[in-house]
Amino acid sequence: MPDFTRRKFIITSALAAGFALAVHPISAEVITTDSESLVAGEVMIPVTDGEIPAYRAMPATGENFPIVLVVQEIFGVHEHIQDVCRRFAKLGYLAIAPQMFARQGDVSQLSDVQEIISKVVSKVPDEQALSDLDAAVAWAKTSSKGNPDKIGITGFCWGGRMVWLYTAHNPNVKAGVAWYGRLVGESKPLTPQHPIDIAADLKVPVLGLYGGSDQGIPNETVEQMQEALKAGNSGSEIILYPDAPHAFFADYRPSYRQEAAEDGWQRLQAWFKQHGVA
Repeated sequence: MPDFTRRKFIITSALAAGFALAVHPISAEVITTDSESLVAGEVMIPVTDGEIPAYRAMPATGENFPIVLVVQEIFGVHEHIQDVCRRFAKLGYLAIAPQMFARQGDVSQLSDVQEIISKVVSKVPDEQALSDLDAAVAWAKTSSKGNPDKIGITGFCWGGRMVWLYTAHNPNVKAGVAWYGRLVGESKPLTPQHPIDIAADLKVPVLGLYGGSDQGIPNETVEQMQEALKAGNSGSEIILYPDAPHAFFADYRPSYRQEAAEDGWQRLQAWFKQHGVA
């Protein structure tokens, strides 16, 4: 039995209201999507060792909606991730963003990025994250109005890495879109594999959206991943935006690059339609 299931845990905090402290001040370019004609808000998802909070958004009318898992950055399920869920709901999806760090701590109240990484993110096992995403899919099917035959996943930064890993873990996913997730790394007990390790065996098509000016993800590692994907038959692709930095989709931060972000969002929608998520 996985280590994280050995004891029950209790969640005492809800999802973040507004933006995480570490991302202030908020950019004037921040995009805000209303919840008109939507059902949107916090829900609780049963997991193997308790419950975790999640943000769910879907159309107010209809049923059997395609499911999109939205996997957070290191800053948690704060307002930006919630807004992305509402954007998907406006397109007809049931979008759900589980709080992936619920057991390890509330990152929304930490103001220092290095503290977030050392105290919380570095302690999250991949096995736990994959299991929680499985639970989110099950909840969307049984307790909401999700169609388990139409599952997509997208994620940003930390969540971008999880997109690659989850599509390898769950072959029922139709397609994934990974935004600037780390591709290579050292094998450790909590993070035994990285996207480069599963690339050749991947069966689910993943679209990777990366920045050519990303200081944390060298272009060389993107090229390594592209070569590794060629050894398989998943049909996965990586788009590299030459002048875009890390987090170029994050409209609430100075890293936002409108042209690359909008192009990536259009490519995401086309990718999901092409591979049967929509």
